[in-house]
Amino acid sequence: MNSRLWRFIVAFVFGLLLTPLASEGQQPAKIPRIGFLAPSPSPTSATPHPGLQAFRQGLSGLGYVEGRDFIIEARFAEGRVERLPELATELVRLNVDVIALLGAVTARAAKKATTNIPIVFVIVVDPVTDNVVASMERPGGNVTGLTSFDPQQPRKQLELFKEALPEVKRVAIFGDRGVSDALLKANEEQARALGLQPLGYKLAGPTPDIEGAFAVAKKEGTEAVLLLEEPIVFINRKKIAQVAASNRMPTMVPGDWADVGGLIAYGTGLLEGMGRMSVYVDKILKGAKPGDLPVERLTRYRLTINLKTARVIGVTIPPEVLKRADKVIE
Repeated sequence: MNSRLWRFIVAFVFGLLLTPLASEGQQPAKIPRIGFLAPSPSPTSATPHPGLQAFRQGLSGLGYVEGRDFIIEARFAEGRVERLPELATELVRLNVDVIALLGAVTARAAKKATTNIPIVFVIVVDPVTDNVVASMERPGGNVTGLTSFDPQQPRKQLELFKEALPEVKRVAIFGDRGVSDALLKANEEQARALGLQPLGYKLAGPTPDIEGAFAVAKKEGTEAVLLLEEPIVFINRKKIAQVAASNRMPTMVPGDWADVGGLIAYGTGLLEGMGRMSVYVDKILKGAKPGDLPVERLTRYRLTINLKTARVIGVTIPPEVLKRADKVIE
């Protein structure tokens, strides 16, 4: 066998041996996995989770395609906040690249589960007081996000309630027994400062006694209800609005809860926050450290008046209040 043929055979065999190694070195790019954690019930085709939908739409608007550029691992506590630590640990075991979540209780559960995986929150009313971040400007650690924190919001809501319903003197304030008293106390203090008599009432999950809560409110002579943006209240927002209407009791709800049937919706919105959350997740997937990203404040307030509900419960909204509304539901 001549030397040229021998060199050809050796090169051919050597090439065959290297081919599997080369193909092994060209693994497909890893698709980022995003953990999504919420205290809400699991969504269905009939009742999709509005926050998760807004988050997906936000990522889509940034050019991401689900399945190609990211995968979402979603976990829901079904209204049982005590399950959040277990679900957060499950996402950590899945080694997701970032965890997107709703609420202070959820954020604290995720912080205990991991100090390495980036965490992005939304709808944490006061991230510093709730021990979620060290400061708004420099969150530090592995956590950042968005907040609707505005010390004046309780006063703004209650002033609007008084202007729309000047005859109201006593207001029930519905919160969540599973979270801190900070938001409830802030609203009670502002109510007293405005000459109103507040009745704080904390609903207990996962299946709160809403009819019982209204029975207590009526017994105490309350004339209106303010719903706080807290987990159990959010989960049961439609049922609460329905029971309020059946009791002919006007309700004030957070900014983007207008569709639940409350009389007045005012404030910043969960859906806007979830859309903005996608921007933070995008930055983190591209290498940003969460502790270096300042907590963003949501500052776009919306006022919606539901005249359908007004007719059902027999109240008239003053024209000057209607003029200021961003939206009127006829």
